[in-house]
Amino acid sequence: MKPKAGVFVFPGTNCDYDTFYVLKEVVGIQTEFIFHTERGWSNKFNLVVLPGGFSYGDYLRPGAIAKISPVIEELHEFVEKEKGLVLGICNGFQVLTEAGFLKGALIRNDNLKFICKNVSLKVEKNSTPFTNFYEEGEIVDMPIAHSDGKFIPLEGENISDLVVFRYHGENPNGSFDNIAGITNEKHNVLGMMPHPERCAEEILGGKDGLKLFESIKNFLWGYNL
Repeated sequence: MKPKAGVFVFPGTNCDYDTFYVLKEVVGIQTEFIFHTERGWSNKFNLVVLPGGFSYGDYLRPGAIAKISPVIEELHEFVEKEKGLVLGICNGFQVLTEAGFLKGALIRNDNLKFICKNVSLKVEKNSTPFTNFYEEGEIVDMPIAHSDGKFIPLEGENISDLVVFRYHGENPNGSFDNIAGITNEKHNVLGMMPHPERCAEEILGGKDGLKLFESIKNFLWGYNL
């Protein structure tokens, strides 16, 4: 069975079509949108992506309202049964931390400003479903665009084995230990602040993000539900 991806759409999501395009048109994975009110979707997909944007307008704090939506209720079942992979990008990362899928929290950038720029990242692990096309220690460039991207771990939690991406050189938002992306313990959920979908074609200025989606496809192509 060929892999199938779903892209979550919340009120305020604005990177859904970008992500959909890369998955379907660039990488060649069958892809559908999953709206925030939908139920009964978990048996249909191998991968779900929580894209960037401002879910529910980021009221209260980023991800705080999205975490109680119907699709997130079913996401717990999806992750527990290990049927596939979950990728949270930027606001999607914020939703995953708010909902408890990933250890830690994302708070306001140290400079208290919205940051939109390209950054360098170091690939800390290439043994995950999301990074098997990268070389361990590889330096890549990806764009960021966020106000609340400073990652902090939960008190007393050791997350060193969960770190997949670190900021290399400049730490743009003050994240603990330069962390830009982490997984859960099962390594089937990844949250990251940089936007790989915005650097998946040369016409956009680089293809370093494409390897992430190729890694996912490489993993899922041999994955049987």
